[in-house]
Amino acid sequence: MALDPAALRLCLVTDRMIAAGRPLVDIVGAALRGGVTMVQIREKSAPTRAFLEEARALKALLAPLGAPLIVNDRIDIALAIDADGVHVGQSGMPLDEARRLLGPDKIVGLSIVAEADMDRRDADAADYLGVGPIYAQTTKHDATPPLGVAGFRRIRARARRPTIAIGGLTPVNSAPLLASFGLCLFLAHFAALHSIEVRVGNRTRRLGEVLNLGTFQSMHFRRHLAQGEKQAANKESKGNPEQNCEALFDGQITE
Repeated sequence: MALDPAALRLCLVTDRMIAAGRPLVDIVGAALRGGVTMVQIREKSAPTRAFLEEARALKALLAPLGAPLIVNDRIDIALAIDADGVHVGQSGMPLDEARRLLGPDKIVGLSIVAEADMDRRDADAADYLGVGPIYAQTTKHDATPPLGVAGFRRIRARARRPTIAIGGLTPVNSAPLLASFGLCLFLAHFAALHSIEVRVGNRTRRLGEVLNLGTFQSMHFRRHLAQGEKQAANKESKGNPEQNCEALFDGQITE
């Protein structure tokens, strides 16, 4: 499956342990209805057979919709279910080995957690780069320090591949990242609500609205235009769509 950059618009990373006992396929279905365009299944503690069954169920859900299913790290699972690709970390399997095992038509993504990672050959060989964490997060106990928006922009400026911002993202804090190819959100952001499916659908829909700002299509942009122009002028950012959107929506997109 050749990577369509549009698939990177809004990616969901799953976590069975915080799904509140609900079937993962139901939660992902709600995310797809909310606007998610790619799913990465990530399981660090599930037994192999359980992981395989979950991945196979998600593949059956996503394939008819044309939404890629990416397996985090586990190339054996990706091969077993004929997933669309894998995502590897800096300490995982070398990217060229992953591509050799999967074949040339599969998607291989790479985590970028520090600017120094851009010096590695893998950074130019990946199909896309997952850059982050941007903000502090609680989903990974071994997470590296946040890059912040400034760190993300430095990495993006060096990147020769599409970039996805990842780590601690919400509809409120995502506006400064509009120039990325897409956003990636963790299932942990949805675990607190009684109806996790509703939470997933609403959150992904709002993040989709934030992404639409990049092409000036969001109704939020039009609604706050007059107010935002004043803020943008104060930040001396007129003429720069990314900075204008940041000024327009600082704190204005709410849960």
